[in-house]
Amino acid sequence: MHQWRVIIDEAADGPWNMAVDRAVLAAHAGGTAPPTLRLYRWDPPTVSLGRFQKTADVDAGYCAANGIGICRRPTGGRGVLHADEVTYSIVVGVRDGLPRGVRDSYRFLSTALAEAYRALGVDAALTARDRGMRSGACYLHATAADLSLGAAKLSGSAQVWDRESCLQHGSFVISRDLAREAGVFALDGDGAGALASAATTISEVLGGRPAEVEIIGAVRGALERMLGIALVEGALSDAELEGASTLRADFAI
Repeated sequence: MHQWRVIIDEAADGPWNMAVDRAVLAAHAGGTAPPTLRLYRWDPPTVSLGRFQKTADVDAGYCAANGIGICRRPTGGRGVLHADEVTYSIVVGVRDGLPRGVRDSYRFLSTALAEAYRALGVDAALTARDRGMRSGACYLHATAADLSLGAAKLSGSAQVWDRESCLQHGSFVISRDLAREAGVFALDGDGAGALASAATTISEVLGGRPAEVEIIGAVRGALERMLGIALVEGALSDAELEGASTLRADFAI
């Protein structure tokens, strides 16, 4: 049975969270880090923009006035407001059994993540086909890389590859403040209404709020069962911490 490292991190700001994800990917690609599951949160609430996304897709004035940070991700995709959620980051490579190619690797990892939702009582499945409206907000658009409950998007994921190593990260959204998210992405009434119907959360589906420790346990258990791995508690190496410190500025906006 293959062993992976699992890291449960404290909440941190957006540029640091993204720098750590990228530093772990670089270490794995360089052969100095094991496959890793990292689970973390955000403080303050932060909008992460896709690697090539325009900053104009968010209302920077609204964010500043409401204590919301803005950062850039190393992965592609659209903007995500990270607030009441547990974020997962998986770094794994072809040498660990990850299929090559974006579609196959997404399916491999997202099937295990869907099992984590089901362990929580949410019948998640891979999104059948692309859908949604043109917007800078990730949750107004769904792709085959996302997890949904019926027509409602539960979780978006994004990837970046370094040689034969892959970083995939995404969110287990506990609850959503629709008015705040609409303000962040400058959505009009129609856009805010579309967001309300296009996405859902764990609390909304269950009719109550799960503890963060339950979500963490569900993710860990699902990956172990579905991928046939053993997760071993670990921490970032000194080299990874140094790499993240160097990279942090790259993700600040």
